[in-house]
Amino acid sequence: MAERKLTSTNFRNQSFLEEKCSLNELLDLVSKRWVCEVLFSIEEGSKRFKTIKEELTFISDTILSDRLKLLERYGFIDRAYFDEVPPRVEYSITEKGIELSSMLDELCKFSETIFEMHGAEEVKQA
Repeated sequence: MAERKLTSTNFRNQSFLEEKCSLNELLDLVSKRWVCEVLFSIEEGSKRFKTIKEELTFISDTILSDRLKLLERYGFIDRAYFDEVPPRVEYSITEKGIELSSMLDELCKFSETIFEMHGAEEVKQA
C-alpha cells in the first residue's frame, strides 16, 4: 500500500492525533479493511496464507499480505519461516494479539447491541 506523503494534510492530521493519544494510531490500524478479520482468523487457528485466504473469500492476495505485515509489525502476530522444499510460512497470534482480539470482540458485541437498538428505534419512528 502506498504511504502518505509526509507533507500531506492527512499525514499531518494523523500524526497530530497519534501524538495526542496512541489510541488514535490503534484505531487507524484496526479500521483498515480486513485487519480484524485476519487477526480473528489467525486466532481461530488459520496459520498459513492459503488457509486465511480461503477463509476470507473476497480478500485479495495483496491486501492479505499487507495486513499480515501490519499485524506483524505491531507485534499482534508472529511469522515463522520454515526452510523446507517448498518453503513454508506460518502465522500465530501473540499475547498482545490475543488481548487486542478480546477487546475487539467486546467492541463487536457492543456495536451489535447499539445498532440493534438503533434499528429498532428507526422502525418505531417510521
